[in-house]
Amino acid sequence: MPIILRTILLLVASNVFMTFAWYAHLKNLSDRPWYIAAFVSWGIALFEYLLQVPANRIGYTSLSLGQLKIMQEAITLLVFIPFAVFYMRQPLRLDFLWAALCICGAVYFIFRGHGVA
Repeated sequence: MPIILRTILLLVASNVFMTFAWYAHLKNLSDRPWYIAAFVSWGIALFEYLLQVPANRIGYTSLSLGQLKIMQEAITLLVFIPFAVFYMRQPLRLDFLWAALCICGAVYFIFRGHGVA
């Protein structure tokens, strides 16, 4: 499997855990003290790191640090929008499209002229 694909798949999985760690407590633990939510979030975030660290190590063998960061941000938005709409029941807004277009611009600029193995 190509390095870029392995990196993307690991970052997508990592982002699913990250998004739940950062935001699911707003829905599921809103009636609990913040420190309970923090401990639960830390537990979820452990799985994020178990995927994110290898993803970045693998990706860094053929991508620059900037490319890894912008790829991470693009994946974050792609994971966050369905999470916000389907799990958190937030309305789908046109602002998501504008944000995605800005991120696409960032991806274009950080990857233009650079070959990816």
